[in-house]
Amino acid sequence: MGPLTFGFLVMIAIMTFFIALWRMARTEDPIEARLRQYSGLTKNLPANPDTSPYATLRRPALTGINRIMQGFGLGPILAREIARADLPFTVAEFTMLILGAAFFGFLIGFARGGPLIGLALAALLGYAPIFYVGVKRQRRQNAFTEQLPDVLTLLVGALRAGYGISQSLHVVIEQLPPPASAEFARVVRAIGLGLSAQQALSDMADRIGTDDADLVVTAINVQYEMGGNLAQTLEVIGETVRDRIRIKREIFVLTAQQRLSGYVLAVLPVVLAVLLFLMRPEYMSRLFEPGWVRLLPVAAVIMMVAGFLVIRRILDIEV
Repeated sequence: MGPLTFGFLVMIAIMTFFIALWRMARTEDPIEARLRQYSGLTKNLPANPDTSPYATLRRPALTGINRIMQGFGLGPILAREIARADLPFTVAEFTMLILGAAFFGFLIGFARGGPLIGLALAALLGYAPIFYVGVKRQRRQNAFTEQLPDVLTLLVGALRAGYGISQSLHVVIEQLPPPASAEFARVVRAIGLGLSAQQALSDMADRIGTDDADLVVTAINVQYEMGGNLAQTLEVIGETVRDRIRIKREIFVLTAQQRLSGYVLAVLPVVLAVLLFLMRPEYMSRLFEPGWVRLLPVAAVIMMVAGFLVIRRILDIEV
């Protein structure tokens, strides 16, 4: 298994090297890409994968990684997820973090248990940054959704007081904490730089990535085009959002036992394996001896993760 695995890794490395050379040959004017990023001329996300909100100057050392990720189509996806999680990373930096964690895990696993253990540990540690981004994104989306009824209340009050939409957004920025104030502050800055209010709000909805934010932005944009009583429309949407939040909380309470069962079923085998290894190391060490028996713990981990994901999927009830 050792030479076969090594040869497979060498083949992947060679293929990746030549694909990277081919993708890096596709040049792009960095000035044009940077102007496109800050001008907001694209519909959703810029073609340049270095689209973190904290990106400043283009790093020449990471340009090749940007082109590779863009060539494989992963650049815009990572850029969207990083922006939604509000993390201070560019796509290239985050890619280097994933590769570094995976390489570190492979070295430890290879030194302790061989190439198969190294690959399993590399996949686990390489996925850890992606999992962290997903958790941060979900928390930020939930926090924005919790603030959305207050946002709509402030907007309705400001509009009925005679303010325009831009002045109403300033009220939201002054009265609410992040993430709502931070996102609407970016909208106001974009409008000040020359973007239309519709485009700035649509970009905000893309950064947030929730149905509630899309509903509010769509209502505002439709009122811009068609006219009508925007305050009344936002008031109705606010009531709808409050009802959705209430129903989600009820579902969260009703499924608490099932979610706890999923966590217990996922953690219990790991805890039991650690205890058995401490009590009878010679018994558990047989699972890591050379040969096909090493596939048993790998298959067990894969099945545990698959079962946990299935439980999470069943409990993910759309409202």
